[in-house]
Amino acid sequence: MAHNGNRYSEEFKRQIIDLYLSGKPVKELADEYGLVEQTIYKWKKLYAATIKVDENKTISLKEYNALQKKMRELEMENEILKKGYSHIRQKTITEIVAFITKYQTIYPIKLMCKVLGINRSTYYKVANKVDSARTIENQKLDADILAIYFATKRRYGAPKIHHELLNQGWNISLKRVQRRMAKLGIHSIVIKKYRHYSSNKRVAEKDNILNQDFTATGINQKWCTDITYIHTQKDGWTYLASVMDLYSRKIIGWAYDINMSAELAIKAVKNACLNVSNPEGIVLQSDLGTQYTSDIFERFLASRKICHSYSRKGCPYDNACIESFHALIKKEEIYRHVYKDSKEAYDSIFEYIESWYNRKRTHSSLGYKTPAAVHAECAA
Repeated sequence: MAHNGNRYSEEFKRQIIDLYLSGKPVKELADEYGLVEQTIYKWKKLYAATIKVDENKTISLKEYNALQKKMRELEMENEILKKGYSHIRQKTITEIVAFITKYQTIYPIKLMCKVLGINRSTYYKVANKVDSARTIENQKLDADILAIYFATKRRYGAPKIHHELLNQGWNISLKRVQRRMAKLGIHSIVIKKYRHYSSNKRVAEKDNILNQDFTATGINQKWCTDITYIHTQKDGWTYLASVMDLYSRKIIGWAYDINMSAELAIKAVKNACLNVSNPEGIVLQSDLGTQYTSDIFERFLASRKICHSYSRKGCPYDNACIESFHALIKKEEIYRHVYKDSKEAYDSIFEYIESWYNRKRTHSSLGYKTPAAVHAECAA
């Protein structure tokens, strides 16, 4: 749950209500984004209303949710058909039952039986026949592995899935998890190594206070920031500015726009300052981009008494943590989609940062805790 007194940007509030209007229950939103349910109801009064279909027609929230539910069911049926007819070669009862068992944690059994043309009684009769203890255990293990794998949107590999299984009570080796994942034909998204392309543009060297010392004894001591590019079909290149706390690795502020400007960089840092009573003395690391060396950005930092530390020209390792985060969000989320426009990209970024990365994605460097958990422990 979020601590009382947390402040949120208007964009954050509107996005939560958009998710509510799309059919997500208030309790689920509260759990997923660390909010108090009453806060969401308060925002709902401010932002939610009947839904306008066109100039002459509106529908109720209940009708809208029913349509959303029907659309989700149709999407699932389509996914089941696609997966089913690419995985099931002979279309035998055994293969169909194996397919349903494999995906039972992802799709309802009733829906899969309907789509694949098999009676539920037939499925349960074949699926429940007596198997060896090892086979039964492997089936349960496979189901748990797949549940973790798809719950993390295919972002976790064997080491993290193994850690989650140990937390669930399994007493198994990493090698066994690797073998089962190979048998299931699943693997994590591979993160490509950073490739630096040098620029011929001359940039004046500035003070590098941090000097690749990313250690901190608590939150709000050292931050880092950067801007990355995201392509959309309608709006072309768009830009994400992020601010990370180096102690917790939490993204404490971010901003997104179709223009790359000093104002975008400032907005991300402003959002990072929302829950800091006094940012005086915090060291902020950035590269030598024109947004960060601009007078307006420097004046803003000076007004908050934030110390500005600059990476050396052509040295991405000076800002490695935020570079790593931007590589991660691209490989785990952005490169997996073709965004129609900036709104679609924003929705994707919002879910990744606010729900997945900060609150659910564990980090081995944090003792397999989430950034939000480490941040909250330090703030308590």
